Amino acid sequence: MRGEAAATALGAILLAFAAGPARAEVIQIKIEKLAFAPKEVTARVGDTIEWVNADFVAHTATARNGAWDVMLAPHATKTLVLQAAGKVDYYCRLHPNMTGAIMVAE
Repeated sequence: MRGEAAATALGAILLAFAAGPARAEVIQIKIEKLAFAPKEVTARVGDTIEWVNADFVAHTATARNGAWDVMLAPHATKTLVLQAAGKVDYYCRLHPNMTGAIMVAE
């Protein structure tokens, strides 16, 4: 009986370590043909957004609330770690018709 209790306790401890804290994800947004794809994404605080500019011209990913402004040269990749929850609408300052949104959860 004592051996079963110890095995159960050990199993619970191992399960807790295996589950561990949630890991941050990398969410890719591709820029191609003067558009962000996907146009809208859902993420969590601590996740990384990776913009990949597949176009032959420069772009920006500029938050309308002023939180960030990422400049992307042609064929460049840039990343940004999300710091705060909420919806962030963004656009390209060089091509204002290019828009996107990131819904950031806690």
